Amino acid sequence: MKRFIVEFGMGCDFHGQDVTNAAKKAVKDAVSHSCLCGLTEILNITDLNKGIKVKATVAVSRPDEVDIEKVKESLPVGEKEVIVVKGGLTVSGLYIPEFNDRDDTIEAALACVEVEIK
Repeated sequence: MKRFIVEFGMGCDFHGQDVTNAAKKAVKDAVSHSCLCGLTEILNITDLNKGIKVKATVAVSRPDEVDIEKVKESLPVGEKEVIVVKGGLTVSGLYIPEFNDRDDTIEAALACVEVEIK
């Protein structure tokens, strides 16, 4: 496999302090910065689910709480892999129980999405 693209994204969960939601938003942000037209127009790949691996490495404050399968749903094509590492950022926010807040913090996640091809 050879890397075709590397892109970064950030995602925050302002209410609910859910690291999975922050991770999903970070992956979607990275994906939204990329157009993989070279896969079809230059490499003539017709099936974007074969011969393509998409790996997302996500940094969050509480990696053990991330639902990896839910984060994979944010990757649109290819063989999907999600790696979760310790990192991210937790900062002071605003506690609003009506928004399902657990406390008064905001969870931020950083994602690196890599697309590899055979």
